[in-house]
Amino acid sequence: MHPLEALLLPLGRLFRGRHADEARSISHRPELATTSSLGFGSPRFGDGQEIPARYCGRLIGDNLSPALSWTNLPAATADLLLVMEDLDSPGESPRLHAVAAFAPEPGRLDDGALNAGSSQARFLRDGHGPLAYSGPRPLPGHGPHHYRFHLCALDRRIDIDQLDAVGPLLAAVQGHVLASATITGTRET
Repeated sequence: MHPLEALLLPLGRLFRGRHADEARSISHRPELATTSSLGFGSPRFGDGQEIPARYCGRLIGDNLSPALSWTNLPAATADLLLVMEDLDSPGESPRLHAVAAFAPEPGRLDDGALNAGSSQARFLRDGHGPLAYSGPRPLPGHGPHHYRFHLCALDRRIDIDQLDAVGPLLAAVQGHVLASATITGTRET
């Protein structure tokens, strides 16, 4: 265990029973509601499986975004939106780890495509800059965390990099979600 993690261990144990409200996940937002689904996965981990260390944040791994792939996109798909969130963060709402948009072709993103500086993705901005991939790094001693990757097929391209918060993003995509899917990976420190 890294010395910094050892210092954080008592804090993680203190907050062990505190988790975000899953009902506040972006997956439940009415602006993203659709009855159609698409195929979505990662060759790096299966749904419900542990995310390998290489794809975790500092002190655990290399903070490299994992490869992702999708199938069965509706014919009118013009853009894809991906949101990654930590469902078990100790705050009220799940913590965002990435919010990105990208072209639907070629049907996949390679390792690192969601990292800052990537030419394959455009990122929502917040007060700290682009919401590029920030790998799992749960508080030591807090217990297992679930990281949900939510992918939406949109019927128009969104200028996500011109938006600065989730609220305006949801307003921009409302009525434009053609299909969606989620996968969830786990990690514990």
